[in-house]
Amino acid sequence: MKPLKLFETTPGNFSLLLDAGTTQVDETVQELGHEPNGYFWEGVAQFLVSTEAKTLDGRFSYDPEAGMFCAYGTDRDALQELGDLMSAIAADADRMRALVAAATAAGFEFDD
Repeated sequence: MKPLKLFETTPGNFSLLLDAGTTQVDETVQELGHEPNGYFWEGVAQFLVSTEAKTLDGRFSYDPEAGMFCAYGTDRDALQELGDLMSAIAADADRMRALVAAATAAGFEFDD
């Protein structure tokens, strides 16, 4: 699930984290006109949930910052599934290009 990390913050509460600027696709994201910050990655997560993993909707919350993406909640399995989806995008420039193109075509706007 690299570069994302999933850990238990307190008993029964989990956080999925990504340090912005540490992925293999940062340069691609910039070429596509976006800033690879935590807010952009929240958009990636939201778009993935809405298009590829609708069963995850509402099972966790987001709390990104400029330097970090964060999703959190009590449903470890949901966060694990999101992390797996996001790590595949974070490691594959072609998949990132396809995701941004699909998001743009759908009228989705990244908040970066």
